[in-house]
Amino acid sequence: MGSSEKRSKDIMSDIPTFSAENLQNNLKVIQNSRTFLSIIAGVLAGIIGFNGLIGFVFYFVVMLITSVGLMAKAGFSADLYFDSWNRVLFDGFLGGLMSFVLFWTYP
Repeated sequence: MGSSEKRSKDIMSDIPTFSAENLQNNLKVIQNSRTFLSIIAGVLAGIIGFNGLIGFVFYFVVMLITSVGLMAKAGFSADLYFDSWNRVLFDGFLGGLMSFVLFWTYP
């Protein structure tokens, strides 16, 4: 076996491979978790009576805790389950904000 064949095999083994179906499922789980926790956080913020900026800070704290929890669930090795760390930390972050505001301000 030549050295060029050995290098090409090493390069091919370094490229991460993902199952598109599993990746989509993992992203769907993150989206559902963030939406659910946004609704719960909105209800809690409304019950507690957070107004204005404090309500938004509460949302961002809940989403920060959610991101840390999701990373802990993945064993802090997001590269095995997602194509980037940003998917775990920020995917659905602002999408859940609308659910939060809806349930936060619902009379």
